[in-house]
Amino acid sequence: MKTDLTIGKIRGLQQCSTPRGTFTCLALDHRQNLRRSLKPQNPGSVSDSALTDFKLEVTAALAGEATAVLLDPEYSAAQAVAAGVIPGNAGLVVAVESTGYGGEPTARQSQILPGWSVEKAKRMGASAIKLLVYYHPDSPTAAEIEVFTQQVAEDCQKHDLGIMLEPLSYSLDGDKLTTDEKRYVVVETARKLTPLGVDILKAEFPLDTGNTAEAAWGAACAEVSAASQVPWILLSAAVDFETYLRQVTVACNAGASGIAVGRAVWKEAVSMTSTERTDFLLTTAQARLARLTALCSALAKPWMDFYPIPQIEGSWYREY
Repeated sequence: MKTDLTIGKIRGLQQCSTPRGTFTCLALDHRQNLRRSLKPQNPGSVSDSALTDFKLEVTAALAGEATAVLLDPEYSAAQAVAAGVIPGNAGLVVAVESTGYGGEPTARQSQILPGWSVEKAKRMGASAIKLLVYYHPDSPTAAEIEVFTQQVAEDCQKHDLGIMLEPLSYSLDGDKLTTDEKRYVVVETARKLTPLGVDILKAEFPLDTGNTAEAAWGAACAEVSAASQVPWILLSAAVDFETYLRQVTVACNAGASGIAVGRAVWKEAVSMTSTERTDFLLTTAQARLARLTALCSALAKPWMDFYPIPQIEGSWYREY
């Protein structure tokens, strides 16, 4: 159990969660992959302003049903604050990494977005930052990613800002991971990376749900819970909503603390006309997110189970 959560990080987690301590984070930090979704035949034709407009519309429609919103610094974080589309009772998680990866496909590297930093995220009012890394525990770059993660975590500690880590798995032979390989990678990733100063783990579902029986899901999610030293939340990875709903139920019953959900809730909106999109977001997507929030609130493991609230002495501010 991790016990060293600082007062600024505690406040940030409070802002991002329900009073009970569960997370429903609306994920809209997508960049180049969102361009591809909006215009599959010609992603380059999607302007920066069109990307921002889409993100702000989705945020305005759905943020009220979430406990926090995850946005990127390039096209949405400051823009959403300025536009007033993030409710005052919702946390703001801001990504710090560059989109994509460097290095070889089987030995991937990550970096902070040039010109951006943990300090700037803190100054703009973020409740926490999100760091995405591509990681395989047996990759030649595994140690490099571990050092990189720890360095960013130390920067977050310096600025008293929570860090949500999103490791994405990949194959070392260029093929898709088998379901057994994915289970190994996701569980070992939780084991290797969460001791490095991470506050929340944003994890993939540890099985290929298309090739496994649901009876095995709970055991795999329980392995993630056992391996992680911090609260973990389940990302949606663009699966359909009904599949994700089942995944969330299993994951929360196995010890997850909530979710970070994006396309499972709103992905149909990318191909709709303006009027259709507005109607879809305010009805179907809103109802989906409200259902997920209620589910997590009822079943998920509160983050306070990992981080006992410290006893504050009267002179705490002198050493802070």
